[in-house]
Amino acid sequence: MLTLYDFDLSAECYAVRLLAALLGVDLDIRRIDVYPGREQEGEAFLAVNPLGTLPALDTGAAVLTDWQAMLVHLARHFDPDGGWCPSDEVRRLEWFGVARRLGGSAGLARLHDGTGEDADIDRCRAEAHRLLRVLERHIWFGERDGRDWLLPADRPSICDIAIFVHVILCEEGGIERMDYPAVRRWTDRVRRIAGFVPMSGIFPLAPLAAA
Repeated sequence: MLTLYDFDLSAECYAVRLLAALLGVDLDIRRIDVYPGREQEGEAFLAVNPLGTLPALDTGAAVLTDWQAMLVHLARHFDPDGGWCPSDEVRRLEWFGVARRLGGSAGLARLHDGTGEDADIDRCRAEAHRLLRVLERHIWFGERDGRDWLLPADRPSICDIAIFVHVILCEEGGIERMDYPAVRRWTDRVRRIAGFVPMSGIFPLAPLAAA
C-alpha cells in the first residue's frame, strides 16, 4: 500500500488524496501536524523527506516529494485506460505551471489569512485574479466548443485536479470567484465526478438529473 504523509488542510495533499480516491487507490495516510506543531521540521519526518515538505508519498520503491509528480505516478500506475494522464505532455506541463503559480498566489494568500504566513498579500491576490481571468477565458471558449475540461478530451485529467484544488480554496485567501462564472461551472463539474471526496470547506455535488 502507498503511504501518504499528509496535512489535512494542504491543497497539494488534498490533490493527491482526491486523485487516489477517484482511481480507487487505498492510501495509508500518516497525519503530520504542520500547524501549529511544525512536525515536518522534526527528525522523524526529515528522515522520510529531507526537504521537510508535504505531501510525501512512499511508493515502496521511492519517496516522492513533489505533489505533481505524485499525480503523474498515480495516474500512470493505477488508471488502466490512461485517460487521467494526458499523452500531450507539453499541455500537461503548461497547466501544471499554472497550478504552481496559483499555489504561489491564491495558495499563499490562503496561508497568510489562515496561519499568518508572511506574504505580499496584495500582490498574491492580484496575481490570483489574473490567473483566474486566464482560466475563465479558456474554460468559456472550451464550453462554447463543447468541452467540459481543461484539455480537449471528453473526461477530466490530472490537469483539472491540479488546478481545481487551488481554485476551490481561493476564497479562504480573500479571492472571490463571483466574477468567474465559467470557472464556477467547471468546479461544479469536478465536484460531480464519481468518487469525489471532500475536505474541510469543500463538498461534493449530486450528479445532474438526466434531461
